[in-house]
Amino acid sequence: MVRDTPRPLGEHLEELRWRLLTCVLALLVGAGISFAFFGTIADALLAPAQEHLSATGDPIFTEVTELFTVTVKVSLLGGLVLAVPVVAYQALMFITPGLTFRERRWALALVPGALLCFVGGAAFAYFVMLPPILRFLLTFGEGIADPMIRIGNYMSLMMTLLFWMGMVFQTPLVMLVLAKTGVVSPAALARGRRFAVVLAFILGAVITPTFDPVNQALVALPFVVLYELGIWLAKLATRTRRRGRRRARGGSRSE
Repeated sequence: MVRDTPRPLGEHLEELRWRLLTCVLALLVGAGISFAFFGTIADALLAPAQEHLSATGDPIFTEVTELFTVTVKVSLLGGLVLAVPVVAYQALMFITPGLTFRERRWALALVPGALLCFVGGAAFAYFVMLPPILRFLLTFGEGIADPMIRIGNYMSLMMTLLFWMGMVFQTPLVMLVLAKTGVVSPAALARGRRFAVVLAFILGAVITPTFDPVNQALVALPFVVLYELGIWLAKLATRTRRRGRRRARGGSRSE
């Protein structure tokens, strides 16, 4: 495949500077939008535990700057999420001139795939994993002590769980890339099933803030399923890579 004409290093650095500046501006604009709608975002994040946070149902704050600090953190995270399409586009536009047509096609497909996987993981955490975890944690000592949950602590827990479940759901995509590039074979991934199960429950223990095996299984079981999906995608990618090599050999012989 014909690649773009090489350019001086200075031009690449100048392009990189402007693309990074665009990404920072997108982050700031996204953070501004998230700040404007902080009330709506906060209501959504508080909804899974709304009835159990305190006697009034709302969280509390015990420091003068705590609520403002939480607002800034949530706004920046929301800005990052909103800026992801812009950041991904700028990254692709920077690296694609050095790729072949087939590599560009893969790169363009991976970015939205990674975004969808992350959103799927965050949605799984929000709708499936968090309600039972929060219910267990906030009602565990019912009748012994009343909950008075700080908003900073609660928001940190929510953002951490949403982020890490989004990353866990990237597992099939990572396995696909490793197989496509020839770093790992599907057979090696299949042999690693036993280790994947152990790793799944370790992740469940690390990600979830409880020692409840049911809640830990809510992380472990999806990881095992995602690992099996990754093995299937790795086999598919390997077959596609082999077909591409055969076609390339056939084309070179005909020439």
